[in-house]
Amino acid sequence: QVQLVESGGGLVQAGGSLRLSCAASGSIFSINIMGWYCQAPGKQRELVAVITSGGSANYADSVKGRFTISRDNAKNTVYLQMNSLKPEDTAVYYCNVKGLGRQLFDYWGQGTQVTVSS
Repeated sequence: QVQLVESGGGLVQAGGSLRLSCAASGSIFSINIMGWYCQAPGKQRELVAVITSGGSANYADSVKGRFTISRDNAKNTVYLQMNSLKPEDTAVYYCNVKGLGRQLFDYWGQGTQVTVSS
């Protein structure tokens, strides 16, 4: 079993910044991919950014140049630095981890609300 604890969401004005964190714990041998997804009201959950264990990252076009994903492998933690936030970034943000414990796993965090006011 793997537990994910997210933190860092909140309310910010347009142009501001937030940093999300997601720490994984439990029966973990290795974590391959860590990522962030968002879901706005009435919309499907969509990819924001993912990062591999080697540090290769991919971003949604809408956040390129504004958001940065990073990870601390020693702490099994992934971060999302969000700069130049826009009202359209408002959503619940979920972290996702894929890796190997006693078996392959794919877990989601509980979600953290990010609200950007205009």
